[in-house]
Amino acid sequence: MAFNLTDAKTRMQGAQDALKRELGSIRTGRANPHILDRLEVEYYGSMTPLKQVASISVPEARLLLITPFDKSVLEEIVRAINMSDLGLNPASDGNIVRLAIPQMTEEGRKDLAKQVKAEAEKAKVSIRNVRRDAMDTVKKDKELPEDDVRNAEDDVQKLTDENIKAIDAIANEKEKELLTI
Repeated sequence: MAFNLTDAKTRMQGAQDALKRELGSIRTGRANPHILDRLEVEYYGSMTPLKQVASISVPEARLLLITPFDKSVLEEIVRAINMSDLGLNPASDGNIVRLAIPQMTEEGRKDLAKQVKAEAEKAKVSIRNVRRDAMDTVKKDKELPEDDVRNAEDDVQKLTDENIKAIDAIANEKEKELLTI
């Protein structure tokens, strides 16, 4: 198997994207429609992502409005939110669901900041695994001259360092968002 730096780039970018998705679902005290991304609703007998059965809007800084495309799914949306780990109380008026996002406590913010660090560390481990795989591939390629092997290893290390910096930047931005009142 020949060495392919593009494959390593793609896999490392995938780790960054996964981290962004995971951090998007962490509640910050401000209304963010992404906290509902993992929520699924029973719709005509099958589990369907909430965003496929309703529109989600943010009319105020701490309020989410969920407007179902089909009013018959309203009760299922309320049930799914109540059964989720979001800790939010939905209020329904028969047409829409309102989700008030409560102000977070200092302790809650710090706990979420720890969660952000843990998720960032998982992403870094993923990137290091990609680096290890790429380095193994380079070392196993017997057709590459020694100088090319060294250059390829340097390229992989530079790519790894860039991606680790990007992960740190993403995590720091989310932590700053969490700790800002």
